[in-house]
Amino acid sequence: MLEKILIGLAVAVVVVLVVVALQPAEYRVTRSATIAAPLAAVFAQVNDLHQFQTWNPFARMDPAAKNTFEGAPAGTGAALAWSGNSRIGEGRMTITESRPNERIRIRLDFVRPFASTSFAEFTFAPEGGRTAVTWSMTGHKNFAAKAMGLVMSMDRMVGGQFEQGLAGLKSKTEVTGAARS
Repeated sequence: MLEKILIGLAVAVVVVLVVVALQPAEYRVTRSATIAAPLAAVFAQVNDLHQFQTWNPFARMDPAAKNTFEGAPAGTGAALAWSGNSRIGEGRMTITESRPNERIRIRLDFVRPFASTSFAEFTFAPEGGRTAVTWSMTGHKNFAAKAMGLVMSMDRMVGGQFEQGLAGLKSKTEVTGAARS
């Protein structure tokens, strides 16, 4: 009887390991918004990491986090290192590409709670007098992340924050644009 139970447990473990191993190795999270503000004003909020921190939803998760700005003041080479509570962890983001009013790419190197590297991209497109913005993040999932993905997907984990961030970007640039008019 004990032998059958152990064989059953071993089979169950093997099945779970196979299911985890077959999960996709890459993830992509994408959210978009249309903002009633000039393209250049919206682009500037993302391109300057100092401004980015004023609407970034992850910054609000730990207002006491230690932030260090390095490199260029804005655009390619600008970097922000952060260290905060367990909700935001520790890491560094570096703008690797900045095409004015078109696209910004950012490398995200996370140290804790889990070491990993992801890539964020913001794309901008004029839409009449408004600006369409898309915020995406891609990355590779290791075995542990694949296992965690069985319970909670990356889209569910960060998609809501992207929506909050785009709402904050919208609020900030629409107010700023209205103040300048």
